Amino acid sequence: MKIRSIATQATTTKVGVTHSGTNPKAPNFARRGVRYAVAGLLVLLALLTACLVQVHAGSATVMTRFGSPVRVLMAPGLGWRLPAPFETPVEVDLRSRSTSSGLQDVGTRDGLRVIVQAWAIWKVSPDQQHVLRFIRAVQNQPEEAARQIRTFIGSSLETTTSNYALSEIVNTDGSKVKIPQLEQQIKEQLKAQLLKSYGIELIDVGIERLTLPAVTLNATVDRMRAERETIATERTAEGNRQAADIHSKADKEARITEADASIKAATIMAQAQQESAAIYAKAYALDPELYNLLRSLDTLNDIVNKSTRIVVSTDAAPFKALVQQPTDANKAAQ
Repeated sequence: MKIRSIATQATTTKVGVTHSGTNPKAPNFARRGVRYAVAGLLVLLALLTACLVQVHAGSATVMTRFGSPVRVLMAPGLGWRLPAPFETPVEVDLRSRSTSSGLQDVGTRDGLRVIVQAWAIWKVSPDQQHVLRFIRAVQNQPEEAARQIRTFIGSSLETTTSNYALSEIVNTDGSKVKIPQLEQQIKEQLKAQLLKSYGIELIDVGIERLTLPAVTLNATVDRMRAERETIATERTAEGNRQAADIHSKADKEARITEADASIKAATIMAQAQQESAAIYAKAYALDPELYNLLRSLDTLNDIVNKSTRIVVSTDAAPFKALVQQPTDANKAAQ
């Protein structure tokens, strides 16, 4: 009979190494999980970055698919798009801009030339169809759009100014100048055309500068001089006519006033003489001797002064009153 011994097989271990009850591969799995999560988050962020687009205030974003515009984002904020190269965002500025046409030599209705420079304020119309039209027409190049606007303004100035005479554009009388009507006509002519062709909204148009060529300027000055001379002649003639009327009226009124005054003076003199005669008669009736004496003294007072020398007989009137007594005069009278 063969006897076998049962014993636990000894496990050979290294000195200083202990084994626990956990799986030694667990930390590796945890690290890999974190790495996968971070990588997934990065991929998600990359996808979000590639699929999100920001629309700024005052602008629109056009999505182009392989170079062709397909849709427009107008509301400010974030929007969705397909990642490149499927869709590419193109930002379109919707703010107002200005441009100037430069000096344009145009003709007027009366055959004269005038040099005009106009300005325009414009912007891309904030509408999806108009923004797409702007992108297709000028490839989102504001300078090209401004150049096209200047070309349109030049053509409109040529056709519109021909409806006005030079005196309606350049005149010292402000009531005869029709520049506001000219500006409004240019604006109405260009507004619909620019919006339909380029998606551009024309805000306002105005005349920036206005001058005349040398030939037109000389002709204008000569005509203005002739007009002023004609006006001066008319006003001088009118002034002379009014002056003659005033003189005639004044002479007539003076003659009438003088005649009335003469009549009134004659009436007053007659009344005064009548009253004076009555007073003299009354005084004479009261005392004739005293009356004659006072009248003689009044006469002497009128004709004799300090430088008067008179050689007369003392018995001659009225000087006898100086040497004769009233009684002697009464006796001589008897």
